[in-house]
Amino acid sequence: MNNFEYCCPTHVIFGKGTIAKLNKLIDRNKKILMIYGGGSIKKNGVYEQVKKALEGYNLVEFGGIEPNPKYETCMKAVELIKQEGVDFLLAVGGGSTLDATKFISLAAKYNGDDAYDAIMIREEQVNDAIPLGDVITLPATGSEMNNGGVISRLATDEKLPFHSDLVYPKFSIIDPEVTFSLPVRQTVNGIVDTFVHVMEQYCTYDVNTPLQDGWALTILKTLIEEAPKVLANPSDYDARANIFWCATCGLNYWIALGAVQDWSTHMIGHELTAFYGIDHGQSLAIVLPRLLKNQKVSKSRKLAKLGREVFGITEPVDLKAADLAIEKIEEFFNSIGMKTKLADYEIDSKEAAEKIRDRFTKRNVAFGEKGAVNAAAAYEILSEC
Repeated sequence: MNNFEYCCPTHVIFGKGTIAKLNKLIDRNKKILMIYGGGSIKKNGVYEQVKKALEGYNLVEFGGIEPNPKYETCMKAVELIKQEGVDFLLAVGGGSTLDATKFISLAAKYNGDDAYDAIMIREEQVNDAIPLGDVITLPATGSEMNNGGVISRLATDEKLPFHSDLVYPKFSIIDPEVTFSLPVRQTVNGIVDTFVHVMEQYCTYDVNTPLQDGWALTILKTLIEEAPKVLANPSDYDARANIFWCATCGLNYWIALGAVQDWSTHMIGHELTAFYGIDHGQSLAIVLPRLLKNQKVSKSRKLAKLGREVFGITEPVDLKAADLAIEKIEEFFNSIGMKTKLADYEIDSKEAAEKIRDRFTKRNVAFGEKGAVNAAAAYEILSEC
């Protein structure tokens, strides 16, 4: 096991009716900016619950955060913060809303001309941020218990990740009941996103982390068991709760501690979203099976273990078991209604492969646990998508 350091300061409040606890979590003297998306929280009752819990607070609102949050929109919120003298941010919505809020918390304290370039490209150290909390309404990104986010920029067709210990939420309220009304598409996207988060941290090479591996495989098994239940009965509280906690634990770094990580599926997927606008979950479902096949030899031991423990594969030869595991993963995605080919979204695989190869070449990047997913490998992977 590799050395690691871990500190998560987020106070998690999980369960039914927990939005009402907001007034015990935020200082009444704070001026709060409530940040949300396209208005779904006003349809599902979450907005009213938040407003009721914060009755008497000095509250300003900013709506309109996109499913793939845009830098341009975030900077409008930064302007409002400076005008209003806001000193606490409350994200109410899914992972995109929370990712945007994290970026906004940093950008509001950045004094330069281009916060995106500084934080996302140059990765400058920002020494201050506006504190934030959240009411998370969509199980997917795990952003509610980590220090990262992903932001897109319209002007350059970019979608990039960032991390800062300053943006760990002070608290995260997770009420599975608010997910009952989620559209099927969002539910499925979230399940796939969580599944791939786990794969990025688990499916590399062994450095003797049996506990972390066991956690990871249990998350995958739970997703596979619970997904059909929520699709059959969207109001199944227990299934929703299990999927939500899987999403949180899928990216709160527990399963990555001391292990080796990949993240190349995400980096390729981000480019597909940046160029073509497809959902994050859709991009991951397209890329993962082909990337696993491309990198099968180096990942065969972990893939074989997954196949045997999650899917019950009995093949004794690791490389053959790895092939079967990849097939089972794609079958699972398809079984919950997730399409896994670029053609399903009317995207030409050769064009996409060329665009992303050129971008990776220009940036001179190589991803994956061994740096094996370079521009040429990305081209090969996407050509098979």
